[in-house]
Amino acid sequence: EAAASGDRITRREVKQLSDEWTAMSSELLPSEVKEKASEGGLPTRHLAPLVREMEKLPDLHLKPIQQEVATNPDVDTVKNVTSSARSLSKYLDAAAQVQTLKKGAIDLEMALDEALRLDCLNVAADLVKQATNLEQTVGKLFTTWKRLGNLADRLYVDTGASNPHLRSLLTCLETLTSETIEVQLDEEGEQSVRLRVMSEE
Repeated sequence: EAAASGDRITRREVKQLSDEWTAMSSELLPSEVKEKASEGGLPTRHLAPLVREMEKLPDLHLKPIQQEVATNPDVDTVKNVTSSARSLSKYLDAAAQVQTLKKGAIDLEMALDEALRLDCLNVAADLVKQATNLEQTVGKLFTTWKRLGNLADRLYVDTGASNPHLRSLLTCLETLTSETIEVQLDEEGEQSVRLRVMSEE
């Protein structure tokens, strides 16, 4: 209406309109929630994030959320349910990416139910997310280690005893190019980590 009359619309107003449309047009929100929102008793700025999180979830996990907000259509409940839906989405997304979990006889849905019952879903979600990060980091580490080793081999072949400084460079880097990688974690050298690469290639 404001745009049609030539008035300027602020970003805040655009976001408000977007939130209203997202909340009121969504089929995921119960009628009780939409009714309270239309009466002004439940700001749509709180409902839009919930809808966006619910859109990421399988139908199986939507019903408990819908029941909870329908029973208690208030701001605090919506905020709590939004946080739970976000953790649930993060758990499901991360768990599907962890290769280690695919090798084990793990019932992820039952583990999820237990996490919900014990109210530690957020911790479980962070756990599988970190597991995903670690697997990806190890993959990148292995790729970099192989590349570094190949470059060291090439440089060794291209140089000879008449290039002592380049040979010293290669010797110094052997703690990174050998099968046992050793890295100091501080400048004083008091803390270090050793990783052994056991490739099945």
